[in-house]
Amino acid sequence: MTLFKSASLISVLTLASRITGLLRELLMASTFGASALTDAFNVAFRIPNFFRRLFAEGAFSQAFVPVLAAAREKDGEASTKELVDQIATVLAWVLTFTCILGVAGAPVLVWAMASGLKQSPEGFETAVFLTRWMFPYIAFMSFVALAAGILNTWKRFAVPAATPVLLNVALIAAAGWGAPWFGSMGIEPIYAMAAGVLLGGALQLSVQIPALRRIGMLPHVGLRWSSLRTAWRHPGTRRITTLMLPALLGVSVAQISLLINTQIASHLTVGSVSWLTYADRLMEFPTAMLGVALGVVLLPQLAAARAADDADRYSGLLDWGLRLVVLLAVPSAVALLTFARPLVAVLYHYGAFTAADVQQTSLALMGYGAGLIGLIAIKVLAPGFYARQDIRTPVKIAIVVLVLTQCMNLLLVPFLAHAGLALAIGIGAMVNALWLLLGLINRGAYKPSPGWGRFGLQVVAASALLAVFLMAMTTQVNWLAFEGRALGRVGLLTLCILGAVLVYFVTLLLSGLNLRQFVRK
Repeated sequence: MTLFKSASLISVLTLASRITGLLRELLMASTFGASALTDAFNVAFRIPNFFRRLFAEGAFSQAFVPVLAAAREKDGEASTKELVDQIATVLAWVLTFTCILGVAGAPVLVWAMASGLKQSPEGFETAVFLTRWMFPYIAFMSFVALAAGILNTWKRFAVPAATPVLLNVALIAAAGWGAPWFGSMGIEPIYAMAAGVLLGGALQLSVQIPALRRIGMLPHVGLRWSSLRTAWRHPGTRRITTLMLPALLGVSVAQISLLINTQIASHLTVGSVSWLTYADRLMEFPTAMLGVALGVVLLPQLAAARAADDADRYSGLLDWGLRLVVLLAVPSAVALLTFARPLVAVLYHYGAFTAADVQQTSLALMGYGAGLIGLIAIKVLAPGFYARQDIRTPVKIAIVVLVLTQCMNLLLVPFLAHAGLALAIGIGAMVNALWLLLGLINRGAYKPSPGWGRFGLQVVAASALLAVFLMAMTTQVNWLAFEGRALGRVGLLTLCILGAVLVYFVTLLLSGLNLRQFVRK
């Protein structure tokens, strides 16, 4: 499978994951709205996700995959299988103790994540209960990360990329069928979502097993204490542990920011955590589709250019990626800033999700939209450093930006509440991207190609017309007045989006921009 086909496959499956994720949020918004109980679920769900992103998919994956790939290249299949067995054994024992501690310490974890839930005793107790039930999800996902590292090393990309869809399907089933059934049994309906999370974790792990068995890499876990001692002494285990420490610092920055923002949001108006969650789900579409695709395609190409000492090709790849960011992220940001209310209304304004919830979620979405260009540009610029084997610089920048973001929270949150949190993240992303860009330019690694001035004016002109069109559609239509006519509202939104695409790209073509230059690369 070629690099382009692999990237295309990952992008398509990422899109499927985002669509099912959006459907899950729509159903949750319609079923539960934004309340103390939904805040409790979102906080409880973020706790295992926090540890998953920090360790399993973060530091562990970054350390495990290089060691695994080196073992396969140098030592052969048999030694690689032994390494997988030893790592799986250590992981199983560590996760067992972690889950025991997590379940026992759920009240402390909830307080550390969102002490503001104490304002609603029901919300805090519900969050503790849900955390205890959902914490084992981290065990499922840690082994999913282990399996994904193995399968990706063997160039089996489809299964790891598709598995997030299964979690979304499980949560859709939990909200659509589980919640009403729980309610009919006299059980709080939100508890069905915890069952959906565990089911989703089990499904994601189960589909990895046949794929691992086909390549002969299904791990054997040692259940005896002596097996753990042997696994811990294995050189590969020690190497991965050593590599995890610096990787953990880099991964932890984003998670610490999420932790702090959730803590602040929990002290604001009830529903704030949920409003930010719903807005973030919409933000994941452009950031995942464009950012993930560019990250997958560019990093190996940049590394190859760097290894070949081909500075022109290296700079040209960065230039191509950045122009794609400007071409697609600028109109996306304009859309989020001018068309947020219709987007949120059409997607979320059903059932328990009120007009007030639409307004508050729209404000959060606009805050995120202000930094969309930076959020996506980082996916191009950071690989520029990684390809040069410079991980420290992006980490240092991220740490400084984290401090800056929290300082902005002090200024913005008192005036803008939860929307201030989103805006601070957006501004921080812009600062991060600009800093990375200047760093690459100052090192002489990136030299902007000629024509940026004309290209920028073309994009700005097309985006200005796009903004006028979208603002007209926002003000001329009462997007909240479609009671009982959901299909009509969806159809009108579709026409508006198609019209926006035509306005933007026709304007670019009339201005003389050659779009084929982006496809040829």
